[in-house]
Amino acid sequence: MGMIAQLGRLLFGPGGNVIRETAEVFRVNAEAEAARSAGLQGEALQQFAAEFLAQRRSRFDRFMDALNRVPRPAMALGTLGLFVAAMVDPVWFAARMAGIALVPEPLWWLLGAIVSFYFGARQVQKGQDHRRDLAATIAAVPGVVSQVQDIERLRGGADILSGPGGTENPALAEWRAGQG
Repeated sequence: MGMIAQLGRLLFGPGGNVIRETAEVFRVNAEAEAARSAGLQGEALQQFAAEFLAQRRSRFDRFMDALNRVPRPAMALGTLGLFVAAMVDPVWFAARMAGIALVPEPLWWLLGAIVSFYFGARQVQKGQDHRRDLAATIAAVPGVVSQVQDIERLRGGADILSGPGGTENPALAEWRAGQG
């Protein structure tokens, strides 16, 4: 054994890298930490997607969703209808508004609370649906990335068989001619 080889074994060890192993005592191996983190995140996303994708909606749920879509357009169209009624028959409109003026203030507060809670709950539900859809999309990312990598590998294989500019590789053409 040469003196340099013995010095290398002394510094780096017989089968490993003493400097790397010593440094890992003081600092985490960034590559190994990234791999652990990616694995943990992938497992969490799979669990999250499985939890939300397992929910099947019944006819009653779909009916209630359809019913929940009615109040907002009804209120908007009703308000527009009030403007039309005021222009078509101002006396009829004035009589209705005089009746509304007699509604006590606590009842207006109650109506405001009901409408606020309805739209607030609807907003929360839509936010949860959005997060569920987002989780399903994120869970599909590894499969898409794998497909893109497969396609890129195929493209790389085609480039190996062809020469510069996509032309036939002369050495391969000569070899194929000799084989056939």
